[in-house]
Amino acid sequence: MIQAINLHKSYGDLHVLKGVDLKVEKGEIVSVVGASGAGKTTLLQLLGTLDRPDKDTTSLQFRGKELKGLSKKELAEFRNKHLGFIFQFHQLLPEFSALENVCIPGYIAGTPKSEVQKRAQELLDLLGLKERYHHKPSELSGGEQQRAAVARALINNPDLILADEPSGNLDSEAADKLHQLFFELRDQMGQTFIIVTHNNVLADMADRKLTMVDGKIVS
Repeated sequence: MIQAINLHKSYGDLHVLKGVDLKVEKGEIVSVVGASGAGKTTLLQLLGTLDRPDKDTTSLQFRGKELKGLSKKELAEFRNKHLGFIFQFHQLLPEFSALENVCIPGYIAGTPKSEVQKRAQELLDLLGLKERYHHKPSELSGGEQQRAAVARALINNPDLILADEPSGNLDSEAADKLHQLFFELRDQMGQTFIIVTHNNVLADMADRKLTMVDGKIVS
């Protein structure tokens, strides 16, 4: 599905990633753990093409296609079509309802409005938010907000979901439900997940757990 070879990233004099190699197959759920500052979020940003790696020797491939040379516009189109993002803080737009928030990536993709809204309703129903279509984020619980964010990440049927501390802002019960949801989605919809987490339960549930230390994957 996605393969990274010799990923390096520096910010000024700070060398954050120091030659990361990673390969994730379709349908896998892979967790990435490590201490704060180990480079986990930076790795996720590079895999999601939200930032670019440094070195010419680096390679980032999706289904065998090299992504490194794509323009900003081409990368934006790639992200919208193939990737879904889930963050620790849901990043829902406060002025829009749950349904409207979920629809936004579909509108950006140019999918017909009626088709996007139908898909958004199906996802919200699946995630237990059928009665929350028209509620704004401030009217939702933390777990409901995060499930709406999951629906938004899924609206364009992405191949790969990148999640950065997705349950870090939830209580233990809501976190457990969200973790279980990821595995249900993988089984039902075939999505691939790369999840950065400090939650040991979620990390150990994954098909593979990768540990980062000082900018490298060590296990």
